Amino acid sequence: MNGYLMLSRIIILFLIFAIIFFLIREVRSLKYQKRINTFALISIRDREKSIFDSLLFHIWSIVRTLNKGFEKSAVLKRYSKTYEKYIAFEEKELKSGMDYISLKFLIAFFLMILSFITSVFQIAKISIIHLFLAFIVGLFTPDLILMLKFKKKQKRIEDDLLKAIIIMNNSFKSGRNIMQAVEIVKNELDGPIRDEFKKIYMDMTYGLELDVVFHRFYDRVKLEDAKYITSSLTLLNRTGGNIIRVFGSIEKSIFDKKKLQNEMKSLTASSILVFRVLVLLPILFTLFILFMNPTYFNSFFETPYGFLTFLLILILYILYVITIKKVLKVKME
Repeated sequence: MNGYLMLSRIIILFLIFAIIFFLIREVRSLKYQKRINTFALISIRDREKSIFDSLLFHIWSIVRTLNKGFEKSAVLKRYSKTYEKYIAFEEKELKSGMDYISLKFLIAFFLMILSFITSVFQIAKISIIHLFLAFIVGLFTPDLILMLKFKKKQKRIEDDLLKAIIIMNNSFKSGRNIMQAVEIVKNELDGPIRDEFKKIYMDMTYGLELDVVFHRFYDRVKLEDAKYITSSLTLLNRTGGNIIRVFGSIEKSIFDKKKLQNEMKSLTASSILVFRVLVLLPILFTLFILFMNPTYFNSFFETPYGFLTFLLILILYILYVITIKKVLKVKME
Protein backbone atom coordinates (compact mmCIF):
# COMPACT_ATOMS: atom_id res chain seq x y z
CA MET A 1 0.00 0.00 0.00
CA ASN A 2 2.87 2.38 0.88
CA GLY A 3 4.53 1.64 -2.46
CA TYR A 4 1.27 2.40 -4.26
CA LEU A 5 0.90 5.72 -2.44
CA MET A 6 4.52 6.63 -3.20
CA LEU A 7 4.08 5.85 -6.90
CA SER A 8 0.86 7.90 -6.99
CA ARG A 9 2.59 10.85 -5.39
CA ILE A 10 5.48 10.70 -7.87
CA ILE A 11 3.04 10.66 -10.82
CA ILE A 12 1.01 13.55 -9.40
CA LEU A 13 4.13 15.62 -8.68
CA PHE A 14 5.36 14.95 -12.22
CA LEU A 15 2.03 16.18 -13.64
CA ILE A 16 2.10 19.29 -11.44
CA PHE A 17 5.67 20.12 -12.55
CA ALA A 18 4.67 19.53 -16.19
CA ILE A 19 1.75 21.95 -15.87
CA ILE A 20 3.97 24.57 -14.16
CA PHE A 21 6.60 24.17 -16.91
CA PHE A 22 3.92 24.57 -19.60
CA LEU A 23 2.56 27.74 -17.96
CA ILE A 24 6.04 29.26 -17.58
CA ARG A 25 6.81 28.50 -21.22
CA GLU A 26 3.53 30.11 -22.33
CA VAL A 27 4.17 33.24 -20.26
CA ARG A 28 7.74 33.54 -21.64
CA SER A 29 6.54 33.09 -25.22
CA LEU A 30 3.95 35.83 -24.72
CA LYS A 31 6.65 38.17 -23.38
CA TYR A 32 8.87 37.48 -26.41
CA GLN A 33 5.93 37.97 -28.73
CA LYS A 34 5.17 41.38 -27.21
CA ARG A 35 8.79 42.43 -27.70
CA ILE A 36 8.73 41.40 -31.36
CA ASN A 37 5.41 43.24 -31.89
CA THR A 38 7.17 46.51 -31.03
CA PHE A 39 9.44 46.17 -34.10
CA ALA A 40 7.02 44.34 -36.42
CA LEU A 41 5.43 46.13 -39.35
CA ILE A 42 2.17 44.19 -38.95
CA SER A 43 1.19 43.63 -35.34
CA ILE A 44 -0.31 40.27 -34.50
CA ARG A 45 -1.67 41.48 -31.17
CA ASP A 46 -5.24 40.98 -32.33
CA ARG A 47 -4.54 37.33 -33.07
CA GLU A 48 -2.97 36.57 -29.69
CA LYS A 49 -4.66 33.80 -27.78
CA SER A 50 -4.39 33.87 -24.00
CA ILE A 51 -3.74 30.83 -21.82
CA PHE A 52 -7.31 31.06 -20.55
CA ASP A 53 -8.67 30.99 -24.12
CA SER A 54 -6.47 27.99 -24.94
CA LEU A 55 -7.72 26.20 -21.81
CA LEU A 56 -11.35 26.89 -22.74
CA PHE A 57 -10.70 25.64 -26.26
CA HIS A 58 -9.30 22.35 -24.92
CA ILE A 59 -12.19 21.96 -22.45
CA TRP A 60 -14.78 22.42 -25.16
CA SER A 61 -12.87 20.01 -27.40
CA ILE A 62 -13.19 17.38 -24.67
CA VAL A 63 -16.89 18.24 -24.28
CA ARG A 64 -17.50 17.77 -28.02
CA THR A 65 -15.70 14.40 -27.87
CA LEU A 66 -17.87 13.29 -24.95
CA ASN A 67 -20.98 14.41 -26.85
CA LYS A 68 -20.32 11.81 -29.56
CA GLY A 69 -20.51 9.03 -26.98
CA PHE A 70 -23.41 10.42 -24.95
CA GLU A 71 -25.56 11.06 -28.05
CA LYS A 72 -25.80 7.29 -28.53
CA SER A 73 -27.92 7.10 -25.36
CA ALA A 74 -31.61 7.84 -25.94
CA VAL A 75 -32.10 8.63 -22.23
CA LEU A 76 -29.35 11.27 -22.22
CA LYS A 77 -30.65 12.75 -25.48
CA ARG A 78 -34.10 13.23 -23.93
CA TYR A 79 -32.57 14.59 -20.74
CA SER A 80 -30.41 17.07 -22.69
CA LYS A 81 -33.55 18.80 -24.02
CA THR A 82 -34.22 20.16 -20.51
CA TYR A 83 -31.05 22.27 -20.85
CA GLU A 84 -32.06 23.96 -24.10
CA LYS A 85 -33.89 26.71 -22.17
CA TYR A 86 -30.50 27.91 -20.89
CA ILE A 87 -29.17 28.51 -24.41
CA ALA A 88 -29.50 32.05 -25.74
CA PHE A 89 -30.81 32.70 -29.24
CA GLU A 90 -27.37 33.76 -30.52
CA GLU A 91 -25.78 30.57 -29.10
CA LYS A 92 -28.19 28.04 -30.62
CA GLU A 93 -25.80 27.27 -33.47
CA LEU A 94 -22.81 26.94 -31.11
CA LYS A 95 -24.24 25.09 -28.10
CA SER A 96 -26.62 22.21 -27.46
CA GLY A 97 -28.23 20.65 -24.42
CA MET A 98 -25.81 17.72 -24.67
CA ASP A 99 -22.91 20.13 -24.05
CA TYR A 100 -24.21 20.72 -20.53
CA ILE A 101 -24.48 16.96 -19.88
CA SER A 102 -20.87 16.42 -20.98
CA LEU A 103 -19.67 19.40 -18.96
CA LYS A 104 -21.40 18.03 -15.85
CA PHE A 105 -19.66 14.66 -16.16
CA LEU A 106 -16.34 16.37 -16.89
CA ILE A 107 -16.61 18.45 -13.69
CA ALA A 108 -17.68 15.37 -11.71
CA PHE A 109 -14.64 13.36 -12.87
CA PHE A 110 -12.35 16.33 -12.20
CA LEU A 111 -13.58 16.57 -8.59
CA MET A 112 -13.13 12.80 -8.19
CA ILE A 113 -9.50 13.11 -9.34
CA LEU A 114 -9.02 16.10 -7.03
CA SER A 115 -10.41 14.09 -4.10
CA PHE A 116 -8.07 11.21 -4.98
CA ILE A 117 -5.05 13.55 -5.12
CA THR A 118 -6.00 15.06 -1.76
CA SER A 119 -6.25 11.61 -0.16
CA VAL A 120 -2.84 10.60 -1.57
CA PHE A 121 -1.06 13.69 -0.26
CA GLN A 122 -2.68 13.42 3.15
CA ILE A 123 -1.54 9.77 3.41
CA ALA A 124 -5.16 8.90 4.05
CA LYS A 125 -7.08 5.83 3.05
CA ILE A 126 -8.77 6.35 -0.30
CA SER A 127 -12.48 6.18 0.49
CA ILE A 128 -15.05 5.17 -2.11
CA ILE A 129 -17.57 7.30 -0.22
CA HIS A 130 -15.37 10.39 -0.63
CA LEU A 131 -14.96 9.73 -4.36
CA PHE A 132 -18.71 9.12 -4.77
CA LEU A 133 -19.53 12.31 -2.84
CA ALA A 134 -17.12 14.31 -5.00
CA PHE A 135 -18.72 12.85 -8.14
CA ILE A 136 -22.25 13.76 -6.94
CA VAL A 137 -21.19 17.30 -6.01
CA GLY A 138 -19.54 17.78 -9.42
CA LEU A 139 -22.56 16.34 -11.21
CA PHE A 140 -25.20 18.53 -9.58
CA THR A 141 -23.35 21.77 -8.80
CA PRO A 142 -23.65 22.98 -12.46
CA ASP A 143 -27.42 22.36 -12.22
CA LEU A 144 -27.60 24.56 -9.13
CA ILE A 145 -25.64 27.34 -10.85
CA LEU A 146 -27.80 27.11 -13.97
CA MET A 147 -30.97 27.13 -11.87
CA LEU A 148 -29.89 30.29 -10.03
CA LYS A 149 -29.02 31.97 -13.34
CA PHE A 150 -32.38 30.89 -14.77
CA LYS A 151 -34.22 32.32 -11.72
CA LYS A 152 -32.40 35.61 -12.27
CA LYS A 153 -33.35 35.50 -15.95
CA GLN A 154 -36.99 34.74 -15.04
CA LYS A 155 -37.09 37.76 -12.72
CA ARG A 156 -35.69 40.03 -15.44
CA ILE A 157 -38.20 38.72 -17.99
CA GLU A 158 -41.06 39.14 -15.53
CA ASP A 159 -40.02 42.76 -14.91
CA ASP A 160 -39.72 43.54 -18.63
CA LEU A 161 -42.78 41.64 -19.87
CA LEU A 162 -45.13 44.55 -19.10
CA LYS A 163 -42.94 46.85 -21.22
CA ALA A 164 -43.18 44.35 -24.09
CA ILE A 165 -46.98 44.17 -23.83
CA ILE A 166 -47.27 47.98 -23.75
CA ILE A 167 -45.08 48.28 -26.86
CA MET A 168 -47.12 45.60 -28.67
CA ASN A 169 -50.43 47.19 -27.69
CA ASN A 170 -49.27 50.63 -28.89
CA SER A 171 -48.08 49.03 -32.14
CA PHE A 172 -51.55 47.49 -32.70
CA LYS A 173 -53.18 50.87 -32.06
CA SER A 174 -50.94 52.44 -34.71
CA GLY A 175 -52.07 49.87 -37.30
CA ARG A 176 -49.21 47.37 -37.22
CA ASN A 177 -49.74 43.61 -37.29
CA ILE A 178 -48.55 41.04 -34.74
CA MET A 179 -45.35 40.26 -36.67
CA GLN A 180 -44.33 43.92 -36.79
CA ALA A 181 -45.20 44.38 -33.10
CA VAL A 182 -42.97 41.46 -32.07
CA GLU A 183 -40.17 42.81 -34.27
CA ILE A 184 -40.41 46.23 -32.58
CA VAL A 185 -40.17 44.61 -29.14
CA LYS A 186 -37.07 42.59 -30.06
CA ASN A 187 -35.42 45.72 -31.47
CA GLU A 188 -36.40 48.13 -28.68
CA LEU A 189 -35.83 46.07 -25.52
CA ASP A 190 -32.64 44.42 -24.28
CA GLY A 191 -31.71 41.60 -21.94
CA PRO A 192 -33.41 38.18 -21.72
CA ILE A 193 -36.79 39.50 -22.92
CA ARG A 194 -35.17 40.51 -26.21
CA ASP A 195 -33.72 37.03 -26.61
CA GLU A 196 -37.13 35.45 -26.00
CA PHE A 197 -38.89 37.73 -28.49
CA LYS A 198 -36.25 36.84 -31.07
CA LYS A 199 -37.30 33.22 -30.59
CA ILE A 200 -40.98 34.24 -30.83
CA TYR A 201 -40.25 36.12 -34.06
CA MET A 202 -38.40 33.10 -35.47
CA ASP A 203 -41.31 30.77 -34.59
CA MET A 204 -43.77 33.13 -36.31
CA THR A 205 -41.47 33.30 -39.35
CA TYR A 206 -41.75 29.51 -39.61
CA GLY A 207 -45.55 29.87 -39.78
CA LEU A 208 -46.62 28.67 -36.33
CA GLU A 209 -49.96 29.82 -34.93
CA LEU A 210 -49.98 32.73 -32.49
CA ASP A 211 -51.20 30.66 -29.52
CA VAL A 212 -48.62 27.93 -30.26
CA VAL A 213 -45.82 30.50 -30.40
CA PHE A 214 -46.70 31.98 -27.01
CA HIS A 215 -47.28 28.53 -25.55
CA ARG A 216 -43.67 27.70 -26.49
CA PHE A 217 -42.68 31.00 -24.87
CA TYR A 218 -44.42 29.93 -21.63
CA ASP A 219 -42.71 26.51 -21.73
CA ARG A 220 -39.34 28.28 -21.84
CA VAL A 221 -39.87 30.90 -19.11
CA LYS A 222 -42.50 29.24 -16.84
CA LEU A 223 -44.09 32.53 -15.75
CA GLU A 224 -47.71 33.04 -14.74
CA ASP A 225 -47.95 36.21 -16.85
CA ALA A 226 -46.79 34.28 -19.92
CA LYS A 227 -49.40 31.60 -19.14
CA TYR A 228 -52.12 34.27 -18.95
CA ILE A 229 -51.01 35.72 -22.30
CA THR A 230 -51.02 32.24 -23.86
CA SER A 231 -54.53 31.49 -22.57
CA SER A 232 -55.86 34.82 -23.87
CA LEU A 233 -54.32 34.34 -27.31
CA THR A 234 -55.59 30.74 -27.51
CA LEU A 235 -59.12 31.99 -26.80
CA LEU A 236 -58.65 34.79 -29.35
CA ASN A 237 -57.44 32.31 -31.99
CA ARG A 238 -60.43 29.97 -31.48
CA THR A 239 -63.30 32.43 -31.01
CA GLY A 240 -62.02 35.53 -32.78
CA GLY A 241 -62.08 39.06 -31.38
CA ASN A 242 -60.30 42.39 -31.28
CA ILE A 243 -56.58 41.91 -30.65
CA ILE A 244 -56.23 45.52 -29.45
CA ARG A 245 -58.87 44.94 -26.79
CA VAL A 246 -57.29 41.61 -25.78
CA PHE A 247 -53.81 43.10 -25.37
CA GLY A 248 -55.32 46.10 -23.59
CA SER A 249 -56.90 43.71 -21.09
CA ILE A 250 -53.59 41.83 -20.71
CA GLU A 251 -51.74 45.11 -20.15
CA LYS A 252 -54.19 46.23 -17.47
CA SER A 253 -54.14 42.84 -15.70
CA ILE A 254 -50.32 42.65 -15.59
CA PHE A 255 -50.08 46.29 -14.48
CA ASP A 256 -52.53 45.70 -11.61
CA LYS A 257 -50.64 42.55 -10.63
CA LYS A 258 -47.33 44.44 -10.58
CA LYS A 259 -48.85 47.12 -8.40
CA LEU A 260 -50.21 44.51 -5.98
CA GLN A 261 -46.83 42.72 -5.91
CA ASN A 262 -45.03 45.93 -4.96
CA GLU A 263 -47.48 46.47 -2.11
CA MET A 264 -47.03 42.86 -0.96
CA LYS A 265 -43.24 43.22 -0.98
CA SER A 266 -43.42 46.14 1.43
CA LEU A 267 -45.80 44.18 3.69
CA THR A 268 -43.81 40.91 3.68
CA ALA A 269 -40.29 42.38 3.97
CA SER A 270 -40.05 41.29 7.62
CA SER A 271 -41.14 37.72 6.77
CA ILE A 272 -38.47 37.49 4.06
CA LEU A 273 -35.83 38.68 6.54
CA VAL A 274 -36.95 36.03 9.09
CA PHE A 275 -36.81 33.33 6.37
CA ARG A 276 -33.26 34.27 5.37
CA VAL A 277 -32.06 34.35 8.96
CA LEU A 278 -33.59 30.94 9.76
CA VAL A 279 -32.09 29.40 6.62
CA LEU A 280 -28.60 30.84 7.14
CA LEU A 281 -28.44 30.14 10.88
CA PRO A 282 -27.63 26.38 10.62
CA ILE A 283 -25.04 27.06 7.91
CA LEU A 284 -23.32 29.77 9.95
CA PHE A 285 -23.39 27.52 13.03
CA THR A 286 -21.76 24.68 11.04
CA LEU A 287 -19.08 27.01 9.65
CA PHE A 288 -18.36 28.27 13.16
CA ILE A 289 -17.87 24.69 14.42
CA LEU A 290 -15.55 23.93 11.48
CA PHE A 291 -13.55 27.04 12.25
CA MET A 292 -13.16 26.02 15.89
CA ASN A 293 -12.52 22.33 15.18
CA PRO A 294 -11.90 21.37 11.49
CA THR A 295 -12.03 17.63 12.27
CA TYR A 296 -15.34 17.77 14.16
CA PHE A 297 -17.43 16.32 11.30
CA ASN A 298 -14.87 13.76 10.04
CA SER A 299 -16.74 10.88 11.70
CA PHE A 300 -19.60 11.39 9.22
CA PHE A 301 -17.36 10.32 6.33
CA GLU A 302 -15.37 7.51 7.92
CA THR A 303 -18.14 4.87 7.95
CA PRO A 304 -21.17 4.14 5.76
CA TYR A 305 -23.48 4.77 8.73
CA GLY A 306 -21.92 8.18 9.27
CA PHE A 307 -22.39 9.00 5.60
CA LEU A 308 -26.07 7.94 5.77
CA THR A 309 -26.48 10.11 8.88
CA PHE A 310 -24.99 13.06 6.95
CA LEU A 311 -27.46 12.46 4.09
CA LEU A 312 -30.33 12.29 6.60
CA ILE A 313 -29.27 15.61 8.15
CA LEU A 314 -29.05 17.16 4.68
CA ILE A 315 -32.56 15.91 3.78
CA LEU A 316 -33.94 17.21 7.10
CA TYR A 317 -32.35 20.61 6.44
CA ILE A 318 -33.95 20.77 2.97
CA LEU A 319 -37.34 19.86 4.48
CA TYR A 320 -36.75 22.49 7.16
CA VAL A 321 -36.13 25.18 4.50
CA ILE A 322 -39.21 24.12 2.48
CA THR A 323 -41.42 24.13 5.58
CA ILE A 324 -40.30 27.61 6.65
CA LYS A 325 -40.83 28.91 3.12
CA LYS A 326 -44.35 27.44 2.99
CA VAL A 327 -45.26 28.89 6.39
CA LEU A 328 -43.97 32.41 5.65
CA LYS A 329 -45.12 32.56 2.03
CA VAL A 330 -48.05 34.85 1.26
CA LYS A 331 -49.97 33.78 -1.84
CA MET A 332 -51.78 36.18 -4.11
CA GLU A 333 -54.92 34.84 -5.71
